[in-house]
Amino acid sequence: MIPRVLLATTVVGCLLAAGCGGSGEPGNDLLFVSTRDGDYAIYGMDADGGSQGRLTDERGDTSTNAGIEFQVEPAWSPDGMRIAFASAREGSFDIYVMAADGTDTTRLTTSKVNDRRPSWSPDGMRIVFARSVDETQLFVMNADGTGARRVTDDAAPESEPAWSPDGEWIAYVRRQPGTEVREIWLVRPDGSERRRVTRLNSVAYAPAWSPDSERIAFSADRGDNRYAIWTIGIDGTGLRRVTPAGIDAFEPAWTPDGRVLAFSRDGAIVTVDETGNEVQLTDPQNNDSSPAWNPRPDVEKEES
Repeated sequence: MIPRVLLATTVVGCLLAAGCGGSGEPGNDLLFVSTRDGDYAIYGMDADGGSQGRLTDERGDTSTNAGIEFQVEPAWSPDGMRIAFASAREGSFDIYVMAADGTDTTRLTTSKVNDRRPSWSPDGMRIVFARSVDETQLFVMNADGTGARRVTDDAAPESEPAWSPDGEWIAYVRRQPGTEVREIWLVRPDGSERRRVTRLNSVAYAPAWSPDSERIAFSADRGDNRYAIWTIGIDGTGLRRVTPAGIDAFEPAWTPDGRVLAFSRDGAIVTVDETGNEVQLTDPQNNDSSPAWNPRPDVEKEES
């Protein structure tokens, strides 16, 4: 799994005046995970970093490992009304879902193994996730938690699935057996047509789809012991580095218009646009990670 920053080593202020806010209602443009309250929990903010706030009043018991991992790995439903996430609040990780405002939390899986990294089908009817059995494997279930089935029969460890916006593919990370090499692969939702996308012979994490389903962003270490954000076409061509070398960058997430990528770096959420211009949205002192853009950020505003 993606390395987590356990303690921010650099303390800087937010680069945007609005970005340091923590009072009032949380924004709904961008979700992220933060330990600013002690436990890992899901927060929301505006696209410019303003209106940062926690989505739930309930908190994990930080005296236990399970309580610390209270809410991680958020994923928006396609209609922007629900959020799936993983939580270890009951011991092992399970998949949960809650309303966009943090209410009505429902547990979807109750296995004794770890279920993580949920990602919605574009019609909102199904969720793909990674389940740790003997090795980590990909499963698809109905959005109400029923009908879980394994996606492939591959003996290699598979993790970090991401459903394409057009519904045609699931991107995931496959670890080459007997090595630490992890590459990005694709598979149809029915388990057919598995194929490799990257050939980096290194460690790749966290595939994220462009809105047009033509490219995949991911984090990778290409042998220099530093992780950068890269993008690649689904045919394996057009590999491009997005972030500069020197500082680790993880967990890319594309805006709905495909013009900006958010990612986590040194405990902060950062965005980068098509020209390479970067904006830091959150303070690294808060240990923020796992950004997720709302596919329909105006839904809550329209209905309020």
